[in-house]
Amino acid sequence: MRRLINWLVVLTLLWTAYWGIAAWALREGVTAWFGERAREGWHAEYDGVETAGYPSRHVTRIVNPALADPGTGTAWSADWISLDSAAVSPTQQGLRFPASPQRFSYFDGTLVLEATDMRAGLGFAPGRALALEHIDLRSGPWQISDADQPLLSGQAFVLRMEESDAPLRYQMHGTIADLVLTGDTRRLLFSTKGLPEAFDALDFRATATFDTPWDRRALEQSRPQPRHIILEQMHVQWGPMQIRAAGELTMDEAGRPTGTITLQAQDWQRMLSLAEEAGVLPPSLRSNVQQVLTLLAGRSGHPERLELRLNFARGRVMLGPLPLGPAPRILLR
Repeated sequence: MRRLINWLVVLTLLWTAYWGIAAWALREGVTAWFGERAREGWHAEYDGVETAGYPSRHVTRIVNPALADPGTGTAWSADWISLDSAAVSPTQQGLRFPASPQRFSYFDGTLVLEATDMRAGLGFAPGRALALEHIDLRSGPWQISDADQPLLSGQAFVLRMEESDAPLRYQMHGTIADLVLTGDTRRLLFSTKGLPEAFDALDFRATATFDTPWDRRALEQSRPQPRHIILEQMHVQWGPMQIRAAGELTMDEAGRPTGTITLQAQDWQRMLSLAEEAGVLPPSLRSNVQQVLTLLAGRSGHPERLELRLNFARGRVMLGPLPLGPAPRILLR
């Protein structure tokens, strides 16, 4: 019995030493990373680093982190962020975010995110590059505001990206529960009389191929850019209105897309009315547009359901036969 106790004491001391050294290494890694960003010209600061979780976990909390990359004009700050991993498995990291406001800026514009129980699970391949194998981001009730004016809110969201068996290819899917357009956003888009407050459904599934892998360089240097996207399905439902989309796009180095997205709209006549009320569709064009779309919808044998193609080519986008203007560039800042 005495020998067993002695062995337990020795093992406890060894484990305590290991845990302490690993905790110190994590704190030093955080300090070094912020220091490297500052030397590269970033605004990178924090008030302190705290470690807890003994004996089974390492929970490292960074207090008042603030990061700003002058190269892209993006910035983020929060009251704290917590890194959580099992003491024996540092390649599986958990992130936790505060319920207090997080601020995301792009040059002069700032959005404020408030989210309850927002957390992420990250899996990294072993190695110094920290190649991302998967990320799972989820939250409870959340709200996005601009200058203290609510823009969007919801009860929950789940976003997941995971590496596939092909190089640089990642599978993605996401769901947003009870998305609500609030304040000026709701009024700006269209009149919403007769529509429920929240979207009934909003989810997507896609596969994206990037030009570089998602690893530590994605944050330290430049974001990987999508070069090929297969939208397997997207579904949006708001009251009687329902939109489904699927298709495939290829992006050049400037982010200009080429390809086709097929849209299927249910209750499309209601959408036209809302677009006219919002001022997006001039009343003088309403009749002509409706005649063209009625003809297209009649071809399917279901007049209440409209199927159109968004065609992207040479920097322009067409909705069926209708030119919509310049195509948006798909770039990650």
